[in-house]
Amino acid sequence: MKIGELAKQTDVAVETIRYYEKIGLLPPPIRSANGYRHYKAAHKDRLIFIRRCRSLDMAQDEIRELIRLADQPDADCSDVDALLEHHLQHVRTRLRELASLEQTLTSLQQACNQGRTIQECGILGSLTADEFAGPLPDEAHNHVPGTHGAQDKKGD
Repeated sequence: MKIGELAKQTDVAVETIRYYEKIGLLPPPIRSANGYRHYKAAHKDRLIFIRRCRSLDMAQDEIRELIRLADQPDADCSDVDALLEHHLQHVRTRLRELASLEQTLTSLQQACNQGRTIQECGILGSLTADEFAGPLPDEAHNHVPGTHGAQDKKGD
């Protein structure tokens, strides 16, 4: 099948399929003489696997490792379990960070009184004050779903 058909069958954008090929998550397809990509059922299966991993907020390196492990069907499953445990710890850490963020945003919102001017805005004042109590950007891990910082690989 051609890339458009693969995209339609897997609900993955054509650009994303090309990206997954580029970074090695999806093996390169056979190309015809005119340069068109031709995908097999194995490409579709791999793409569905990747999409499901991404829906679990797994990073590319985690998916790559799961693919590597899946290619060893007779190997012990403990490495898969360990990878999932590590990912679960990341999710739990992120939940704690999001709870803290929610408290900070709630406090900021409570600083706003209706009928005031921008100059008197409690939210803007809090964001520029020296005693701001929220997390600073270098203290937060990230807020982009699906990305894990280098510190995650070290177990931090």
